[in-house]
Amino acid sequence: MIDIKLIRTEPELVKENIRKKFQDEKLVLVDEVAEFDKEYRAARTRADELRNQRNVKSKQIGALMGKGQKDEAEKVKAEVNAMAKELADLEVKEEELEGKIRERMLVIPNIIDESVPIGKDDSENVEIEKFGEPVVPDFEVPYHVDIMETFDGIDLDAARETSGNGFYYLKGDIARLHSAILSYARDFMIDRGFTYYVPPFMIRSSVVTGVMSFAEMENMMYKIEGEDLYLIGTSEHSMIGKFIKTTLPEAQLPQTLTSYSPCFRKEVGAHGIEERGVYRIHQFEKQEMIVVCKPEDSKAWYDKLWQNSVDFFRSLDIPVRTLECCSGDLADLKVKSCDVEAWSPRQKKYFEVGSCSNLGDAQARRLQIRVKGEDGSKYFAHTLNNTVVAPPRMLIAFLENNLNGDGTVSIPEPLRMYMGGKDKLVPTK
Repeated sequence: MIDIKLIRTEPELVKENIRKKFQDEKLVLVDEVAEFDKEYRAARTRADELRNQRNVKSKQIGALMGKGQKDEAEKVKAEVNAMAKELADLEVKEEELEGKIRERMLVIPNIIDESVPIGKDDSENVEIEKFGEPVVPDFEVPYHVDIMETFDGIDLDAARETSGNGFYYLKGDIARLHSAILSYARDFMIDRGFTYYVPPFMIRSSVVTGVMSFAEMENMMYKIEGEDLYLIGTSEHSMIGKFIKTTLPEAQLPQTLTSYSPCFRKEVGAHGIEERGVYRIHQFEKQEMIVVCKPEDSKAWYDKLWQNSVDFFRSLDIPVRTLECCSGDLADLKVKSCDVEAWSPRQKKYFEVGSCSNLGDAQARRLQIRVKGEDGSKYFAHTLNNTVVAPPRMLIAFLENNLNGDGTVSIPEPLRMYMGGKDKLVPTK
């Protein structure tokens, strides 16, 4: 959510930002907010005037009664009662206008960084840099489910019976590899100075609307029937929500956190759920990184966060690239975002395995996360998040890039301690 002062002072800047995101249908919201805000401030000014007058006249009533001037006191009382009625009406109007303003402000997109490329959708995202040399082996790389099945490591049919499409059973060495990757990711981030968390896996609606846009909420979140609770789509939701309505001393920044959680997503949209595969699914696990910092530090932290993901994948010998998200591909709360994509030897192309985002003060403004400066001033914090790793999607990249011609899968040195010392997986089928 942007600062309403921008709409008061620079409405054309806000409108131009909307045009850059190709959301022209939202242009009218800027004018509506400006008009409602004008009415709200007028009502508030009049209400303050009435409160002052009421206080003055209340003192007059006491003075007149003390002098025995009862009739005069009754006249002033009538004036005070009329003021009370007008004041009550104004308070109702203020509340209604506040609601209308907030409703629209939550939909107006955040101001994107000037470095963001302009484009309508993800087809116009821009490659930034490649890390590692993509390799296409001289043998055929099977589909990832076929690789897993050679190790008797996945059961999609049983999951389809218990839960439907978009769910899976992992087992044996593949399940162990899944857990090993998460354990390594946890320790990788702890070694980089991040504090490890396991957060709540359900959050209230007040947190949901604080961390994401309505469009994302509708397409992602599972609602718990009969309760004000939603299953999280990522631990970022819980971790940013942890700071709701708090004021952090400047000396305690930055807050650098890494969190593990299962993630639950409806995955409503054009891509849909795979019938046979684990790339786009309803349930998965993820290691996340979250930063709460001073505004002037968020750009530097953004670069550190995506670099952490690159370093993690490269430590497992997986080639990756970073892709700058264009304006039309940015969710409304984001100032700037990039995807980390891993190389797929089977497809001979890169595919998304994580996303890094700088949200500026949008989440902090919605959730009232403030910082208290050394001089006593208060301001909104900046928040950032990034995926460390999200298996089983990561398993696709890992298995394809570490598959050998004889069907075995090599285990890179950093994972061996989590795999009982194994340096190779051997097919059972």
